[in-house]
Amino acid sequence: MSHIFRQAQRSDLKQIMSIIRDAQTMMGEEGRTQWQDGYPASSDIMRDLERGYGYVLADPSDGGILAYGAVVFDGEPTYDVIDGKWLSDNPFVVVHRQATARALMGRGLGAEFLNNVESLAASRDIPSFRIDTNHDNRYMLRLLEKQGFSYCGIITLRSGDKRMAFEKVIY
Repeated sequence: MSHIFRQAQRSDLKQIMSIIRDAQTMMGEEGRTQWQDGYPASSDIMRDLERGYGYVLADPSDGGILAYGAVVFDGEPTYDVIDGKWLSDNPFVVVHRQATARALMGRGLGAEFLNNVESLAASRDIPSFRIDTNHDNRYMLRLLEKQGFSYCGIITLRSGDKRMAFEKVIY
């Protein structure tokens, strides 16, 4: 089944936050530190929506939100410095805060979301796709490997936290 990939609306916030809270809970249950400090909060998601970054995968039958992510086309300052090397110096799209409804994990929705972002980037003549994640986010690490991303090095967030950085050259 093909799902609807679209920009998120304010009316989606409650469903998006339910997905985010489930992801935070799951990460905590697995002993991971990522997203255990209240981030992302509803204010972070609202900021995404206000900037036009928020995107969702929605069920075509009932419009229910299945996955969320912030799709950013206007740069990422934390990517300016990397302990490693990016694959390219091309303009790039970034995805942050990606999460899939917990009950639907393992059904390919994360890959479908990333494939839609890749198509969107290509339609805007953006030839590269970058993303980062925590070293212990095994779901995202496996997804990035399956989607053809290459490990490029370590970036440091403003908080001082380190993240593994990946890039995929789309064309």
